[in-house]
Amino acid sequence: MKPMPWPPEVSVDNQRKPETAGLDAAIATLAGAQHGVVARRQLVELGLAPSAIEYRIAHGRLHALHRGVYAVGHQALRREAHWMAATLITKTAVLSHRSAAAVWGIRPVDRERIEIIVPRWLAPRDRLEIRQARLAADEVTTQSGIAVTTAARTLLDLAGVVPYHHLERAATEAEIRRLGSPTSLADLVARYPTRKGTAALRKLIAARDIGRNITKQELELRFLAFLDAHRLPRPHINHEVAGKEVDCVWPAHQLIAELDGFATHGTRRAFEQDRARDRALLLAGYRVTRITWRQLTEQPNALATELTTLLDQPGTARRAS
Repeated sequence: MKPMPWPPEVSVDNQRKPETAGLDAAIATLAGAQHGVVARRQLVELGLAPSAIEYRIAHGRLHALHRGVYAVGHQALRREAHWMAATLITKTAVLSHRSAAAVWGIRPVDRERIEIIVPRWLAPRDRLEIRQARLAADEVTTQSGIAVTTAARTLLDLAGVVPYHHLERAATEAEIRRLGSPTSLADLVARYPTRKGTAALRKLIAARDIGRNITKQELELRFLAFLDAHRLPRPHINHEVAGKEVDCVWPAHQLIAELDGFATHGTRRAFEQDRARDRALLLAGYRVTRITWRQLTEQPNALATELTTLLDQPGTARRAS
């Protein structure tokens, strides 16, 4: 009599029993919804015995990524799989900080260690940077199925670990992408008034509020007053160039200034359209510079110097005396 194979679910002719095939199908479905990775506890919930899990590990059907977290079938994983695996080490882990910023697409990350937040102390793990904190329900969400801090909470966490100009760039990209959160940055600053990075966030919030409700006409009038104050020539306003209406143009200098207000240029679609317009105008032989309310009000001298240089470049007419 032939000996029974081990484990019992595998027959001598290497054909799976129906219950085994059903388990494998369930594992594949779960992994498909989780970027190709699963947690050991999830396999147990599906009905796999410890011996069946060990058998799959031994035969290369499960590949350990972290203790109790596996890639299913292969290890050629996308970055989303590694993010997902990091959040599966416990039921309460949430992707955070620079890793969360990468998920939201507001800041690139080249760090090998993935950052997560857990509510209770957890022993260190290779390739993970684990922080302990209790997150409110309105500070956590999912993106592509991955548990992650909200965009606002991500900026709050970034404020404590990156330089201010990196934080500002991330916040700008979040605005462009129109990333919303149940709580605003101001709400989170009020919730965590002594947290590291709060001072940087207060500065950022104050800067973001400048010019947010300025109308296009107000921006144009302020720009003309700025030009007069610095004895720079006035351009044609709302003039057509190469089939496109531009905010300001000095035809003799082949220079265009576009006045960017948040209300008209703050969406992702507007951002893309603006860049396409700039390329078309460049091909038509015009240089394009973009000017914001913040530059007009906070950096007038630097802006005047830049415009003077643009208007005084060789081959252009001199500025008004």
